[in-house]
Amino acid sequence: MLAGLLFAIDEAEDRPGRLAATLPFGGLTLIEYQARALVAAGAAQLIVAVARVTPELLGALTRIRRRGVVVDPVRSAGEAAERLHPLARVVMLADGLVTTEAVIGAVAEDGGDALIVVPAEQAAPGWERVGARMAWAGVARLEPQRLAELARLPADYDLQSTLLRLADQAGARHLPLPAGAIRQGHGIERHATSLSARGRLVLASLVGGRQGWFDRWLVGPVARIALPWLVERHASPTAVGGGGGAVALTGVAAAAFGWVGTGTVLALLGCIALELGATLSGLRDEDRAERAQLVAARVLPALAALATGWVCGDSAPVIALAAVAFGGLAERAATGRPRRRWWGSPAAYLLPVALASMIKLPVVGLALAAIYAAATLAAAIEALRRQALASP
Repeated sequence: MLAGLLFAIDEAEDRPGRLAATLPFGGLTLIEYQARALVAAGAAQLIVAVARVTPELLGALTRIRRRGVVVDPVRSAGEAAERLHPLARVVMLADGLVTTEAVIGAVAEDGGDALIVVPAEQAAPGWERVGARMAWAGVARLEPQRLAELARLPADYDLQSTLLRLADQAGARHLPLPAGAIRQGHGIERHATSLSARGRLVLASLVGGRQGWFDRWLVGPVARIALPWLVERHASPTAVGGGGGAVALTGVAAAAFGWVGTGTVLALLGCIALELGATLSGLRDEDRAERAQLVAARVLPALAALATGWVCGDSAPVIALAAVAFGGLAERAATGRPRRRWWGSPAAYLLPVALASMIKLPVVGLALAAIYAAATLAAAIEALRRQALASP
């Protein structure tokens, strides 16, 4: 069982009386974002160390509970030890930490005490040192007995720092901070203005850091610009996704009436907007909207390809059907496992169709999409085969 340990104790540096954990972040509060990342890693219980419960914190904890996770506010290590499941492995996040799911995933697996660290010369001001040459990067995996050990110490000991020292003294493994994490916004922040800037990096990484090349190189740059702007203006995820779906459907209709170049480009742009809407929905716990937008982003490129094939006639409908079939099977085979960077996705298969249609060669684009989808399907099947052979 995975449990998370969060802290809502330190005050914001530029907002007296406001806890750093309750500063706005990504349309949520920072502690809600931390909880979201832990739940995504598999946490079923969250223990929140508090010194005082403010209205902002109370509201945040209420919203976190809606995710179906147990949330236990505590004021001491003794309370935390009593609430913690005895078989749990604990992932501790520093007060004010901004990070990504990839960093948390690096310590969420089974194992003993472990600390994510960086060389001391690369550490930001305020990061705690562990040893002479390393600094703690704000993420740790702890054995449950560390809380019991802390409970036996004087009550005025700092919870976070003392747990870090106890784990280090117990021989915790030092794991390097994943490459690129700082560039994606990882850090400890208690200043509202700086937190907003760091949040822009993290929001962009939610889409741009996905495995596929299409998300990384095409959706990512759009996300870096659009997501922070949308979050700051409290844009409705449903409106963003709905607008994207309307654009994509308009593109499908345009392709069906013979304007294949314009239609496929509109469908492609609509799919990008749907992915942005799905990301916003995920941030705001709108699970149904997120699923609906992701499904639409997979179905609409297929409809655009089929419409293009139907308009072109001759062998084009068969080629379009083959591309859609190969692409659908490839998505099925690749679901739930690591994808190679070059593997395709529904929107990625539509890109060659759109580019070729703009130079009046839509059938060539359909053929390229079918070949690309077939190559992705073959690679996904081979990966499944190797996995099956490696299983005992």
